[in-house]
Amino acid sequence: MDVRIEGQVVSVADNADIASALKAALSGKKFKTVVAASINGAQYDLSVPVPGGTEEILPIFADTTEGTQIIRHSAAHVMALAVKRLFPKALVTIGPAIDNGFYYDFDVETPFSQDDLEKIEAEMKKICQDRLPFERSTLSSAEAVKNFEGMGEKYKVEIINDLGADTVSLYQEGDFVDLCRGPHVPHTGFCQHVHLLSCAGAYWRGDEKNRMLSRIYGTAFADEKSLKDYLHQLEEAKRRDHRKLGRELGLFTFFEHVAPGMVFWLPKGMLIRTILEDFWKREHLKRGYQIVQGPQLLRQETWKQSGHYDHYRENMYFTQIDEEMYGIKPMNCIGHMLMYGNSVHSYRDMPVRMFELGLVHRHEKSGVLHGLLRVRQFTQDDAHILCTPEQLEGEIIGVIRLIQDLMKLFDFKYKIEISTRPEDSIGTDEAWELATNALIKAVEKENLPYAINEGDGAFYGPKIDVKLLDCIGREWQCSTIQVDFTLPERFDLTYVGQDGERHRPVMVHRAIMGSVERFIGVIIEQYAGAMPVWLAPEQARLLTVTDAANDAAREMERKFTASGIRISTDDRNEKLGFKVREAQVAKVPFMLVVGEKEAQSGTVSIRLRTGENLGMKTVEETIELIRTEAEKPFIQGGMSYSFA
Repeated sequence: MDVRIEGQVVSVADNADIASALKAALSGKKFKTVVAASINGAQYDLSVPVPGGTEEILPIFADTTEGTQIIRHSAAHVMALAVKRLFPKALVTIGPAIDNGFYYDFDVETPFSQDDLEKIEAEMKKICQDRLPFERSTLSSAEAVKNFEGMGEKYKVEIINDLGADTVSLYQEGDFVDLCRGPHVPHTGFCQHVHLLSCAGAYWRGDEKNRMLSRIYGTAFADEKSLKDYLHQLEEAKRRDHRKLGRELGLFTFFEHVAPGMVFWLPKGMLIRTILEDFWKREHLKRGYQIVQGPQLLRQETWKQSGHYDHYRENMYFTQIDEEMYGIKPMNCIGHMLMYGNSVHSYRDMPVRMFELGLVHRHEKSGVLHGLLRVRQFTQDDAHILCTPEQLEGEIIGVIRLIQDLMKLFDFKYKIEISTRPEDSIGTDEAWELATNALIKAVEKENLPYAINEGDGAFYGPKIDVKLLDCIGREWQCSTIQVDFTLPERFDLTYVGQDGERHRPVMVHRAIMGSVERFIGVIIEQYAGAMPVWLAPEQARLLTVTDAANDAAREMERKFTASGIRISTDDRNEKLGFKVREAQVAKVPFMLVVGEKEAQSGTVSIRLRTGENLGMKTVEETIELIRTEAEKPFIQGGMSYSFA
C-alpha cells in the first residue's frame, strides 16, 4: 500500500504500524517528535496498523496544539499511576486534557494537600524517566467491567455501564490500566515537562448530590522552555490578579453573603469607572449615536415575543408584580426596539444608532463567578443600529473601526472570530445567510484576518467576536457585533423608503467594551494596577518634607485641582521615604515632593512611580507635564481626553 507523508509517497507493508510508515518518510530527529498521527480526520496511536485504504498520514508533532493536548492527556494517566503508587487506596475517576493543562479526579479519604502534590510530581518524573510504553487493548464491556470490579474501581464500572457500548478501549502504562479512547504518546518520556499546579474539590459528575472528590490540576508541554514560560505567565497572572489589586488599591469589593456576583464600587474604583464611561459617552456622541436608557423590568410576554423566554430564560431573573410576571433585562435590545418603534422613521433618518450604558442581570452559577470578570449584575456599553440593508456593511465597518480605536488606546492586540448559526436559534436560513455574509464581507473589506466559529452565534443572528490579548498573552472576550434580521420582524419595525412604502430595517447589536466591569478587570490586569495617567483615580500626590511646607503644598493642590488634575496632599508627620513608598504602592503616577526650598520657590521635585526622578519643576510646568502624559495615548487615535 502506498501512502503520502509530507509530500512523499511511501510503500507500507501489510499490517505495518503507523510508526514504521512515518519513520520511512521522516528524518530520525523529526520522527522523535511525533506523538500520534491523523488519518482521514481521526487521530491514532503510532502503534496501530495503518488502516486499509489510507491515502495520507499526517504526523502530529509534540509542539503543535494537537500534540500538546495528547501529551497532557497522557500526563493525566501518568499522574494517576503516580497517585496509585503513593496512595494505593485512591479510586480513579476521569482525567481529561483541558485548556492549558489537565486534571484527574480521585476518591480519597483525605483530600490532597500541596505537600502531596510535590510527592506526586516527583513520582511522575520517575515514571517519565522509565519511558513506560502506553499499550492499547480492546475488551468487551462485560470483560472490562469484570476487570475493574476486581480492582475495586467502581467509578470505571459506572462509566462503562453508562456508555452502553459492546467494546471499550483500555490503555496501560506500567501496572496502571485506564479506560480511555486515546490516542496517547508512545511512552511516558514524552510527559517529562510536567508540573502539578493545585488541588480542589469536585463533585462526581458535577452533581452536588454525589460524593466530593479530590481534583489535581496540572500542565505539561513538549519542551522545558514552554513549561517555564507558562509558569512565568501564571506568576505574572497572580501578580496582576485584579481581585488582589482591587482590594489593595481600594477599588471595589464583594459581599458574597449579601449579593453574590455583584460589585460594590469603592470611591477610587467608581472614579475610574466614571472617567471611562464619560469618555465613552463623548466618543459615541461624536460618532452619531443617540444616548438612551430603558427600564430594568419588562413584562414576560415581551420576552416571549423576542424569543428570549424560549431561548435564554435559564440566564434570566423573573419577579411578580400585581400578579403579572416580569423579566429583569439581561440585555438592552428590546428597550431600544420599542423606542425605535415609538415613532415613524424615513429612509432619510437612517441609520438610527442608540447607545446605552445599560445595567443588566444574568444568572451565572456560583462556581463560575470570578471577580469583575464574571458577575451577575453588570453594565453593557450596548448599542443597536437600525439601518437599511444597503447601509449594513458600512455600519459594521464603522463598529469595527471603533473597536480598533479602543484596542489601540489600551495597546491590546486582538483576534477576530465569526460565529455562525447555532442549533437553538430563530429566523430563516436566508436571513442567517445574508447576515453572515455581511459580517464576512465587512471584515474582509477591512483586510482583517478571521476564523469561523461554527454554531456559536446568538440565537437571533451571527456575530463577530473580538478576543483581545493582554500583555501576558491571555485571551479576553469583550467586543461583539451581531447582525439581526429576525427581531425587527418580530417587533414589526419599519421605515418609509424612497418609494413611500414601508420597509424592514436590519438591526446591528454591538458592544465594544462588552461588560464595563469585565473591561475594567482586564485593564487592571493589563497594567498591573498602574493605570495610565488619564485613567488613574489619583494622578499626582504632593508629599511634604516638613510641616513648614504644608501651607505651600495646599496652595499648590488648589492650582492643580483647578487645572483638572486629580491630586491629593500627604502632609502627615511621617518620613518622606515612608510617604514615597505608600504612593508607589498606591500606583500614583506622579509624586511631587515639597520641602522648604520648593515651598519658597513655588516648585516641586518630581518622582515617578517607576522610581525615575525628573528633578525640580514649577507648578505650571508640572501641570503641563501631567496633561501631556494623560493626552499622549489619544493623540494618534482620533480620540480626545477631557480634563473637565
